[in-house]
Amino acid sequence: MREATIEMTDGFLVHAIVLVPDCNPIGHIHLLHGMAEHIGRYEEFAKYLVAKGYIVSGHDHRGHGKTGKMNGIKGHFADEDGFAHVVQDAREVIATFRMQYPSPRFILFGHSMGSFVARRYVQLYGNEVDLAIFSGTSGNPGASGLAGQVAAYVHGKRNGFDQPDNFLNKLVFGRFNKSIHKPKTPLDWLSTDTEAVEKYIVDPACGITPTTQFFSDLFKGLGKIHDTIEINKIPKELPVFLFSGNDDPVGDNGKGVWKVAKQYNNAGMKDVTVMLFEGGRHEMLHEKNRRHVFKAVYDWIGKND
Repeated sequence: MREATIEMTDGFLVHAIVLVPDCNPIGHIHLLHGMAEHIGRYEEFAKYLVAKGYIVSGHDHRGHGKTGKMNGIKGHFADEDGFAHVVQDAREVIATFRMQYPSPRFILFGHSMGSFVARRYVQLYGNEVDLAIFSGTSGNPGASGLAGQVAAYVHGKRNGFDQPDNFLNKLVFGRFNKSIHKPKTPLDWLSTDTEAVEKYIVDPACGITPTTQFFSDLFKGLGKIHDTIEINKIPKELPVFLFSGNDDPVGDNGKGVWKVAKQYNNAGMKDVTVMLFEGGRHEMLHEKNRRHVFKAVYDWIGKND
């Protein structure tokens, strides 16, 4: 695995990684990680794909992992338009690696918050993507999303927009463990694999409490990706694969994933696949059956050669 520090056009420094197969690559897959985690957690999945002949790259979003540490900012995208900055970061990092490591086709993979970034990416730059994969995504929050924006504004005015917001953090994540029978930790909703959950809990770069501005940016981003006008900008021929656990509270136990698929179908997209894994929770790439999940992703890519 090669590490790189890439300077964005606005001067921000982003930590990125790339893994390159020994053979001529059959494609390039870029990974967008979720909220309050980092790209290092995707190493097993990345190595699996590299062994299959793919270039795999990824980066830490603003406020996350080594990018956050390098810039001295934790849990904060930007003082304004943070979601747009994160989408633009993805495009610049991807452009850098695609120039350095040419390959026949490009696949965009996003998990959870990363899936929101990826979904915005294909609205803006879908013609640059051959396949799109969204893991652990969710449907339109509707009124609750608007309420979140209002709460973020009120909290920001009172306490400062650059301060960690425990209230909004609890509002977003607090209910996720309620469907878990006798949970052992507050984060059991992530995976049925207790070892994977424990690794997340002890990882100092995971579980950070984002700032009020971060939540404001996130709610605004959710509004964009569910806007019918923006969805209609996605190329109709772009194959999309949505997968999740059917016990994932982020995707409303699968219902939210199907809502996204329905929006895409209503927009005239011709190739939308949904796969829900029985008994799986939010992080299917860290579930007990993750190797089966890896293969499902690989097989779907292969079907779209």
